[in-house]
Amino acid sequence: MTLELIHDILFSTKQLLKIKEIYFMDYSNELKELFLMNQTYATLFTLTNKIQIEGDKYFGILTSRQYMTILSILHLPEEETTLNNIARKMGTSKQNINRLVANLEKNGYVDVIPSPHDKRAINVKVTDLGKKVMVTCSRTGINFMADVFHEFTKDELETLWSLLKKMYRFNGEEQDGFEEDANFMEYEEIDKIKSEALEEFAKRRNRVNKND
Repeated sequence: MTLELIHDILFSTKQLLKIKEIYFMDYSNELKELFLMNQTYATLFTLTNKIQIEGDKYFGILTSRQYMTILSILHLPEEETTLNNIARKMGTSKQNINRLVANLEKNGYVDVIPSPHDKRAINVKVTDLGKKVMVTCSRTGINFMADVFHEFTKDELETLWSLLKKMYRFNGEEQDGFEEDANFMEYEEIDKIKSEALEEFAKRRNRVNKND
């Protein structure tokens, strides 16, 4: 073996080692970030399914998706409760909302009426029965929220909500949230129900805060 050949082999080996070192050095952070993204996505995916199943057990009368559909309707202006607007509020497709609304209408929880603004569209109106069911489910929903977030402090909840809203904007679209009061607060008994539910909720949260 000539000295020139030995030099070429050694040079090639060193270059390969250097390239390998540079690759892992330059992309170690990216590999870690990608790993965290994959794990976060998988956790969100499985968590969504888990929460939906557990929510079905809590609400009883309604499924989690039915509950959120009615809640979305109640958080929209009465003349703007089209299928498209409900779908946008829930972050899903019009086809999915169409199926959910059809089932809710069958059970007497909503009525489908022509849109006053668009003859091609329909509006979905929550019936009195639907509102009564929502009041009942909202009470159990408070217990559900307390159980799901029982390990979170108020500061952690604020951080989590902020991060989730940030993630929602990944495609440039802002979340159409649920911050405003829903349109079913005209029931006389609502204040009593809210007071009783919040009293129980406060007891649960106080136990959490004492353990921090």
